[in-house]
Amino acid sequence: METRNSLQLKEVRKSFRRKEILHGISCDLENGVYGLLGTNGAGKTTLMRCMTGYYQYKGDIILNESNVRKMGLRKIGYLPQKFVGYPELSVYQMLEYFCNIKKLSRREWKDQIDQSLTYTNLEDKRDAKIRTLSGGMVRRVGIAQAILGDPQVILLDEPTSGLDPEERNRFKNVIDNISDGRIVILSTHIVEDVEASCDKTIVMADGNFIYQGDTLELCRYAAGRIVEVDEEQVKQGIDGEIEKTYLKKGRKMHRVILREAVSNALESTVEDGYICLLKK
Repeated sequence: METRNSLQLKEVRKSFRRKEILHGISCDLENGVYGLLGTNGAGKTTLMRCMTGYYQYKGDIILNESNVRKMGLRKIGYLPQKFVGYPELSVYQMLEYFCNIKKLSRREWKDQIDQSLTYTNLEDKRDAKIRTLSGGMVRRVGIAQAILGDPQVILLDEPTSGLDPEERNRFKNVIDNISDGRIVILSTHIVEDVEASCDKTIVMADGNFIYQGDTLELCRYAAGRIVEVDEEQVKQGIDGEIEKTYLKKGRKMHRVILREAVSNALESTVEDGYICLLKK
């Protein structure tokens, strides 16, 4: 039977010197894959570091009725935005190192490492040195270390940043492998990754949550406001109806956002809705 996990954020605030970065964030999360979507500087990484207990903060973060301030690394797995590893260690040795950091008992190491290598499709790279791996494989090693110890929550900060399309497709399979019975939070500014992997989405802007709900429901924020026009119409602004920000699509045609809904609008996408939500 799948374990039900609950993660509660209650009025979480974080400041650096006199500047407040997180402005009293609250939400309730259960098992599933959540996209934490926002532009660079929205506060996503700061929030994740608070959730791991790395940063001190005001408010409370509660996992299964226990405050995360009192938890060890085993309960919450974390892939930081920049994960490189030790170049001369093998993949297996690298994961042994993290088993030690997480204070797993020695008798658990082999089973935990074998499981994490299977989930991340790295079984054939167990003896390869970190320095010989592609960027995508190194990110998968980062995910493998995050799931050591069977954490109830896994936080992935910009996990597909810099990856090619093939590695990004592999990443979706990895998410499918590790998500059962857990809360997985994927922080990114890439809408396609959220649309491909996350049933639920949280949109973050300027240290606040401005949307929490189904990923596909984001489309409704752009309903009736998306059309395609040619470059000349973009330059003219369609008599001033085009928003200042528009989505470029192809060389000659542009997918643009109108200020008001129109009858000949195209079907909106999650990306359209996300951009319209940020512009509200």
